[in-house]
Amino acid sequence: MSEHAALIAPAAAEFAGILRGIGDAELTALTPCAEYDVRALLNHLLYWGPWLEAAGRKAPPPEPATGEAEADLVGADWLDAAERQTARLVDVFGTPGAWQGMTALSTTELPASIVGDMVLGEFVFHGWDLARAIGRTVDVAPEAAEAVYESAVAMGEQARSMKVYGEEVTVAEGATKFERALGATGRNPAWAH
Repeated sequence: MSEHAALIAPAAAEFAGILRGIGDAELTALTPCAEYDVRALLNHLLYWGPWLEAAGRKAPPPEPATGEAEADLVGADWLDAAERQTARLVDVFGTPGAWQGMTALSTTELPASIVGDMVLGEFVFHGWDLARAIGRTVDVAPEAAEAVYESAVAMGEQARSMKVYGEEVTVAEGATKFERALGATGRNPAWAH
């Protein structure tokens, strides 16, 4: 899966563009992620980013002071923090070495390629979530759509059991690969608020 390293920077650039389009008034907008408004989804991304970065570096994970639900990471400088975190993830996962061997995410040991695909999925799927919440579209390259689709299908059952994905959504016949990927993660490609 180390060939997916080349997909990280373009996906991150699209993701960063969406972040820059979020205004203060939109922080309370609903997202396709049922438990998250825009602020809570940004908080989720800022909370887990350091864990993903550490896994990519094959370094010890951070020791958080609180859990995600108690963390309040979306302050006045959230955009700068999110852009810096995105850049660090690109630095790590944009190199094939981060995708090789084994690593740990929190206390779970797993193939580094799975963590790499999680990072790609964070940029692509959560980028779509945020874009939909603020009424924008997202441009997903065909190669990235294929990669996140394969990952979503491979991780689907386990991700659903862990409540990371919702129940699979049936998509229209003739749906694009990305729409099929969205459905595999429990997202409705036609979602709008």
